[in-house]
Amino acid sequence: MEERILVTRSSMPKLEEYINEIEELWDSHWLTNMGVKHKAFQRELRKYLGVDGIELLTNGHMALELTLQAMNLQGEVITTPFTFASTTHAIVRNGLEPVFCDIDPVTYTMDVEKLESLITDRTCAIMPVHVYGNVCNVEEIERIACKYELKVIYDAAHAFGEIYKDHGIGSFGDASCFSFHATKVFNSIEGGAVCFRDGHLGNALYELKNFGIHGPEEISAVGANAKMNEFCAAMGLCNLRHVNEEIAKRKLIAERYREHLEGIEGLLLNREQMNVVSNYAYFPVVFEEKAFGASRAEVFDRLAEQGIVARKYFYPLTSTFSCFHKKYDVDRTPVAMHISKRVLTLPLYADLSMEEADRICRIVLSCKV
Repeated sequence: MEERILVTRSSMPKLEEYINEIEELWDSHWLTNMGVKHKAFQRELRKYLGVDGIELLTNGHMALELTLQAMNLQGEVITTPFTFASTTHAIVRNGLEPVFCDIDPVTYTMDVEKLESLITDRTCAIMPVHVYGNVCNVEEIERIACKYELKVIYDAAHAFGEIYKDHGIGSFGDASCFSFHATKVFNSIEGGAVCFRDGHLGNALYELKNFGIHGPEEISAVGANAKMNEFCAAMGLCNLRHVNEEIAKRKLIAERYREHLEGIEGLLLNREQMNVVSNYAYFPVVFEEKAFGASRAEVFDRLAEQGIVARKYFYPLTSTFSCFHKKYDVDRTPVAMHISKRVLTLPLYADLSMEEADRICRIVLSCKV
């Protein structure tokens, strides 16, 4: 039986490299609380991402949640429902009200043509989401935010390492939040970061992630505990050395998928964006059943029968979660609903072989009537 293929697989350095990286932790016994690995990882990430400031956190969700808290916002935050639960939950857990904007049918990011009409006197911020490595319309979002004096916090969990018009993607907005979860293009096992320009925001984030502690006898704010530990920072340092190579491998797999699936009636592939250096985070395919001859569910099941795990990502929309009990009007985001019911992300990771990619495509195409 052929080995099971998951939708993603964590990139990892050679064991010897990681052991060498953490060896001094055994000597020092300094395992957390912003030690040498944390500081080194913070420094190297800041250079790699090309940002002014950065704070490391325990995960990407805390990056979102604490950024909103640090800004001391009240009212409504405009976002999209075509995202992972974390985006919406971070807003709600801060006592803020999410207002859902529909998505662009090509990029699956926030439809800026519909954004301005959602702004009210209660709107305090916009939280757009870079999706699958597709970059939001940052220029138009910035224009609108400036016009109405709104904060912009990007959920950049899918956009690590990307460059838009010669600028690191983390340099846009008032803050950009990254996830370094094991399933992402770049991981530190678990982890996250917030990139920012305003030093006051950085100070507030530091206080929130470390109980407000500024010294052995100085607690100047009420904070939480969201510090990245030394072992995660060490893994981040190792993986950062190899991330460009990993992205290059992912690109080859994405190109192989395109060779097989481009131009097939009923299949909508993600378009490559101009002026974007992509990280090839995901490979989404939208299945239009009438034209293709098979539904997303049928393709998903056929792949699963062959030991291949694809993902209905993002489905369901966050606005339809049972925890919100029909609180939000899903009819206001018809494009997001349409895509969520038809999209499937195919397996994509650096170690996926060309032969495996070919087999996945054969199975997908075997579903076509």
